[in-house]
Amino acid sequence: MNARDVVTNDEGGRANTDKVMADLRVLAADMEQLLSATAGQTGQHVAQARARAEQSLTAAKARVAELQGMALAKTRAAGRATDEYVHANPWQVIAVCAVAGLVLGSLLSRGGASEA
Repeated sequence: MNARDVVTNDEGGRANTDKVMADLRVLAADMEQLLSATAGQTGQHVAQARARAEQSLTAAKARVAELQGMALAKTRAAGRATDEYVHANPWQVIAVCAVAGLVLGSLLSRGGASEA
C-alpha cells in the first residue's frame, strides 16, 4: 500500500493526489531556485524567484486543503453509511463480529501455543 492508496482508491482521487505531488515538486524546484538565487545575487532576479515560490506555495496549500476537505467528506459519508447499515441489520452485524472474534481468538490461541 502506498501513499496514494491511503488518500483514496478511486481514479479521481488518484488524479488529485498526483496533482498535489506535482504541485509539491514544483514548489521544491522553486524553493531550490530561490535559494540558489539568493546565494549570490540580489535585486530583480531574487524578487522573481520569490514571487514564483510564493505562488507555488499558495497553490500547494490550497490543493492540500481541498484534499483534506474531500477526505473528511468521504470519511463522514462512510461513517453515515456504516451507521445506517448497522441500524438496519443489527443481528447480521452481531453475527459477523462474533465469527470474526472466534476466528481471531482461535488464531491467537494457536499462535500462543506454538510459541510456548
